[in-house]
Amino acid sequence: MNKIFAVCCISIFVFMCRPAFAQDPAFTQFYANPLYLNPAFAGSVRCPRVCMNYRNEWPAIQGTYVTTSASYDQFLDGVAGGVGIIAYNDRAGKGILNTNYLGAMYAYQLNVSRGFSLKFGLQASYFQKSIAWDKLTFGDQIDAKAGFVKQTNEIAPPSSTVGKPDFAAGILGFSKRYFVGFAAHHLTQPDEGFITYSPLPMKITGHAGAVIPIKSAEDMSISPNILFQKQQEFQQLNLGVYLVKGPLVGGLWYRNQDAFILLLGFQTGIIKFGYSYDVTISKLANASAGSHEISLSMVFPCKPKKKKFRTISCPSF
Repeated sequence: MNKIFAVCCISIFVFMCRPAFAQDPAFTQFYANPLYLNPAFAGSVRCPRVCMNYRNEWPAIQGTYVTTSASYDQFLDGVAGGVGIIAYNDRAGKGILNTNYLGAMYAYQLNVSRGFSLKFGLQASYFQKSIAWDKLTFGDQIDAKAGFVKQTNEIAPPSSTVGKPDFAAGILGFSKRYFVGFAAHHLTQPDEGFITYSPLPMKITGHAGAVIPIKSAEDMSISPNILFQKQQEFQQLNLGVYLVKGPLVGGLWYRNQDAFILLLGFQTGIIKFGYSYDVTISKLANASAGSHEISLSMVFPCKPKKKKFRTISCPSF
């Protein structure tokens, strides 16, 4: 057991004192958190929209990851585009490492033809990371018999917080039945290191899908989707499909060789609610307890636009 503790502590020490590359939090319900996925989604439903998301990843493992986010967006005629704001908090290691993030975005919509439109989005943000140094344990604190009882000789970083500006951009192309998008986050790769230089790697996202009505069933459609993300050495490929029947939505996704994702949602009036569960199929399957995610969004009524406004037909979850 002491050997296991030692390995864990040494790993933390290496993480702190050598250049490290972080990975952004990932949400399973991509389209229930559209501004996090791609800033070009700002104002895409025209009317005011509020989205709230909660994700608890691997709750059975000590030091779990918990991420919450909230966003607001709408289309404004005065600026001929959509505007939005997003904030999120990510807690790793039971709060040992915390990230707070606040961003604002603008997206311009260009109707290329009668059936196809483009949206271009820009985002400016500020993030702050903090570390609870007093909660860390190191290898030199271990006594062979008593465990973690010694004082560490490791020196704390000059500051327990680091904050930097951050920028992102995205583009969306869509028609009545299909859509395709691309986004790039952390364009300037800001330094987020506490001790040594540690740039935040750029995250590249590509996503596409279609909405296909089922003619044999009323108020029913199927939506195949694909999403690809790359950040430094990390790559993620998600393949999935949504099935919509009236107010009910079901979804099934396959992610890399890591998990199956099951989703159930419903939409009534201005409210949309979704729950998803990541069924881990890797070697962590018996220890992780999967991942749970909840989404709640509200699209409020607004005055009809005199000139016809083209919205994106894409999944809500």
